[in-house]
Amino acid sequence: MNLSKTTDAFLVNAYMNGDESALCELINRHKQRIYSFIYSKVFDKDVAEDIFQDTFIKVIKTLKKGAYNEQGKFIPWVMRISHNLVIDYFRKNNRMPTFENNSDFNIFSVISDGDLNAEKQMIKGQVESDVRRLIEELPEDQKQVLLMRVYKEMSFKDISEQTGVSINTALGRMRYALINLRKVIDKHNIVLTN
Repeated sequence: MNLSKTTDAFLVNAYMNGDESALCELINRHKQRIYSFIYSKVFDKDVAEDIFQDTFIKVIKTLKKGAYNEQGKFIPWVMRISHNLVIDYFRKNNRMPTFENNSDFNIFSVISDGDLNAEKQMIKGQVESDVRRLIEELPEDQKQVLLMRVYKEMSFKDISEQTGVSINTALGRMRYALINLRKVIDKHNIVLTN
């Protein structure tokens, strides 16, 4: 059978039923995307390779235990595992990644995981209150756009209508808010993790 034309769900099932080649096909099919995602967060080839391997070790253990139940959502599940391992890596090294000021920058990504245990919930609460305190240091126009975008999840079109500025101005304020947030974090040597 030609495995390269089968779905992820079929391959996961085949692997769980003992077909080792199905796992090889899954890894080959998605390795570039997953590795690129990890590397875009850690900017270190060796670290990215380690996290990539750890991701698939976790995938294999979960599949072997029969604990996988993400019906047809294999790649989002694997990406979530790799994302969590990236966060764990930065926590272990007691530092957070430096992001470029582009669309990948999301200081709030460290506080958006729903399956947190009690300790992580406390850390999440602390990080959220630290972030809110930092936001208070921003100029009013930037703070307004950031709060609307992040906490109210408004589109830039809605923000522009509500604030009476162009979409480009709203985008610019968001960009400067993120840049200034980084400066405040650096100035106070704040680590947004435990």
